[in-house]
Amino acid sequence: MSTIAIVEDDPTVFEMLQVFLIRDGYKIQRFSDSTGVIEYIQQTPPDLLLLDWMLPGVSGITLLQEIRKITTTLPIIMLTAKDDVVDLVIGLEGGADDYVTKPFSPFALLARIKAHLRRMETFGSITQVVTSNQIQDNFIAGQNYQINLDTREVVLHNQMIESLTPKEFDILVFLARHPKHVFSREQLIETIWGYDYIGDDRTVDAHIKRLRRKISTPPYSWIHTVWGSGYKFDGDIVDET
Repeated sequence: MSTIAIVEDDPTVFEMLQVFLIRDGYKIQRFSDSTGVIEYIQQTPPDLLLLDWMLPGVSGITLLQEIRKITTTLPIIMLTAKDDVVDLVIGLEGGADDYVTKPFSPFALLARIKAHLRRMETFGSITQVVTSNQIQDNFIAGQNYQINLDTREVVLHNQMIESLTPKEFDILVFLARHPKHVFSREQLIETIWGYDYIGDDRTVDAHIKRLRRKISTPPYSWIHTVWGSGYKFDGDIVDET
């Protein structure tokens, strides 16, 4: 039974979430503010976290940043009444894997929860042979990079890359499996988030921007924008900018 932690101060929203999630077989742990959340995650990590943006005291975005200091693998979905593009990008760049804007359909949220949990369980086990790099025993290697799918360790140009969130790691792995191949935003959404994802391509752009910043190993630029088409991974191109 998967455990979902909910940080939500609105009792009406929490009760609605509780009804749907328990009915679907999930175990629930509720917090009405940031108090005790960090300690709980450290001692008894849940399988997924639903985090409200507007919390009393410490804000949801501040709590998100603190959580990401202790875990980069916990899937986190932000619950927010904000629908401004800047605010949503701030949430994604702060470490959220996804977001839903209030008011939201519990069925839509449930579909996203299932998609995130499903991908956490299955993404790393996918094996696919490609010609430009090596994949053996869940290990991807090229001339200047190594990615261990079991330990989720990434080494690019002799530098260990840390603090990748689950979605950032999944994007990197997928692109590295198909080096030099260009994928559109829609293809990345379908592959990484799933066909049932209801968001938009701002999510992809925000994750790519944050991923690029984390994996920067000058003079190499690992993820390249192909204007009008999408993104590709190429560990052999030196960034001349």
